[in-house]
Amino acid sequence: MSAGQILFVDDEEPMRIAVKQWLGLAGFDVAVLGRPEAALARLSKDFAGILVSDVRMPGGLDGLGLLKAAQALDTDLPVILVTGHGDIPLAVEAMREGAYDFIEKPFVPERLAEAVGRACEKRRLVLENRRLRALGAGDDMAHRLIGPSLAMEKVRADVRELAALPLNVVIFGDTGCGKELVARCLHDYGPRAARPFVAINCAAIPETMFESEFFGHEAGAFTGAAQRRAGKIEHADGGTLFLDEVESMPLALQAKLLRVLQEQCVEPLGGNRTIPVDVRVITAAKADLLDEVRAGRFREDLYYRLHVAEIRLPPLAQRPDDIVALFQSFAARAAAAHGRNPPSLAEDDLRALLARDWPGNVRELRNEAERFALGLGLRRGAPLPPQDDESSLQASVAAFEKRRIEEALRQARGDVALVMARLDLPRRTLNEKMAKYGIDRRALLQ
Repeated sequence: MSAGQILFVDDEEPMRIAVKQWLGLAGFDVAVLGRPEAALARLSKDFAGILVSDVRMPGGLDGLGLLKAAQALDTDLPVILVTGHGDIPLAVEAMREGAYDFIEKPFVPERLAEAVGRACEKRRLVLENRRLRALGAGDDMAHRLIGPSLAMEKVRADVRELAALPLNVVIFGDTGCGKELVARCLHDYGPRAARPFVAINCAAIPETMFESEFFGHEAGAFTGAAQRRAGKIEHADGGTLFLDEVESMPLALQAKLLRVLQEQCVEPLGGNRTIPVDVRVITAAKADLLDEVRAGRFREDLYYRLHVAEIRLPPLAQRPDDIVALFQSFAARAAAAHGRNPPSLAEDDLRALLARDWPGNVRELRNEAERFALGLGLRRGAPLPPQDDESSLQASVAAFEKRRIEEALRQARGDVALVMARLDLPRRTLNEKMAKYGIDRRALLQ
């Protein structure tokens, strides 16, 4: 295993050869270059190594210029400068500018190896802290979009990718899967987070009130309209408009919504003026909208306006690995809201949860968890299968642990440090569990 990655820049070939040999023998992975420009082309904010450069080199860019350019890419990148005797005042000034260290020529190999070793360790810690901070940000989403299954990992990854993009998104999923929660995450993790999130259930609005609800109205537009009222689209200006059960929207309204999206303005009922609006539209549907288009119930042009990207939420029955984590989270929240301690799940409770089909999906599971937190127990579905040694609680927990570790290893492509951070396990505990369950990291990645 490499002790660290080094880019060494010097215009003198004998020095490049010698340094490559010295540091290579010390266990470092060394790339030597004769021009600073070539080194700069290899650097980035994610560069895993350090930079060592001579100060004085012919041409437009010298060691100091390379230091400044490297710091512009990443202020935390360690840069060690190699100086001649007469350049020491210059090197001291460079350290004030951010250089990690300087080494005076001629130097002994051990001095160089010691300096680059410390710099590589610093770089490793910086990159590890960045990765853990990024995981921390991801964990915040994991507390909202709960579930350890691969399906939910994909949903979270899709949300992270699409949240920052100025695209309209359609979320597909059965009733109770959490489509509005996903829409809120797309809003909250994107650049419009500080602006309004306006949700409309298209199936719950009477057809006679659609235009007023969507576009607003002027005073006197109809009987009872005593004053001007802004519609939902105008209220969402600068933010996100979420249309739930969009497939239930009447065709006549679909045409008017399409015009709003194309023109980016609304005209309130009873008015002659148009109001500019800037909204991102996220829609949710139970049915496949393309099937609705083929059946003549949904406009094709509106479909392509809304369906720029999509997220699919599988039903709870297709992701049983999420059931216990969701249940415990809902029960803990309900217990806290009522000043109670959530009761523990007994073995029969666990088996009952996993045996049910959950046709109401996450919404049904949340209701059951709230009942459980208030001491009402679990409503039993079909009779539980007879218990044997293999279905004991201990065996169920072991099977869950094994599956979760294997999933984490696949997702992290075998990166043990990343798995440790995701599962919040120290290395020794992770190694012990992998040995206990016979998990072969290499076999998982094949």
